Amino acid sequence: MQATRFGRPLPAGGTVGVFAPSGPFANRSDVLRPVEWWRSRGYQVRLTDSVWARHDYVAGPAQDRVDDLHALLLDDEVDVVFCLWGGTGAIEMLPLIDYDLVADNPKAIMGFSDVTNLHAALMRHAGLSTFHGPGFGSFGASDREAFTLDSAVEAFTKGGTGVVPPRPDDSYIRPIGGGRVTAPIVGGNLYTLNHLMGTPYELDFSGSILMIEEVDTMSVDFDVMLWQMRLAGVLDDVVGVVVSDLHECGKPDPEVVADRSLEDVLETQLGVLDVPVIYGLPLGHGPHLASIPFGVEATLDADARVLTIDEPGVR
Repeated sequence: MQATRFGRPLPAGGTVGVFAPSGPFANRSDVLRPVEWWRSRGYQVRLTDSVWARHDYVAGPAQDRVDDLHALLLDDEVDVVFCLWGGTGAIEMLPLIDYDLVADNPKAIMGFSDVTNLHAALMRHAGLSTFHGPGFGSFGASDREAFTLDSAVEAFTKGGTGVVPPRPDDSYIRPIGGGRVTAPIVGGNLYTLNHLMGTPYELDFSGSILMIEEVDTMSVDFDVMLWQMRLAGVLDDVVGVVVSDLHECGKPDPEVVADRSLEDVLETQLGVLDVPVIYGLPLGHGPHLASIPFGVEATLDADARVLTIDEPGVR
């Protein structure tokens, strides 16, 4: 899966458009803080109606969220698009999106977690390179450090190329399978990728480096999800795997007598693929999140424990 369409870089003083594809805001400051963060740095912010919508666990009706995405793509004054954050619900948008409109009006879109639904669908049906990075709600938040925020700005303005840095608080990267490979990188949240299988929005990982991340997931659930993917054959032709630091994952299941460790599961499920595999980069729900583009060439050197993004996600 290699991107064929790219948004333009975010210029100095440019406009950031924001919509909510998944969960709603909890407190108005969840939106007001990041607006002030971006404006204090000279950027303009354009909020859509979905940002303020709340309907149970989603940010309003799916068609309204899709209309907001379309509007931001058609707005010539909007340079890049932020998802407010993840949660759940983006899958409801997928059959309603006008993929020809997306292809004709490509813009860089950033988000992660449940936004994996959009990463996959927009890649498959519009060829769009999107960014796996923080949601708009992260900016100005007390639990987000400069590592995460600076990486996102750099990705939008310059494309996200170069070596993906390790966590500043723990630089250890665990190699699981050795070797070196250059290929397009795709992926996202493991749970989301799993439930897209068998749908028109499932990604083909053949010939690609697969990046996966998760949060607060037990080892037994990793085992089941990876078994599902292996038995379905979707991992047969991957050429490399990058696993995030898996924030708060690997907790024991109280109903399992002899639980396995998370590393045991990764070794068993990914080690058999006979491709380069590394584990531990800050590409998930932890306090440190590096932004990377999907659908571009990357080089995974598992022996050196390094992932390098070779091509920019904006052009």
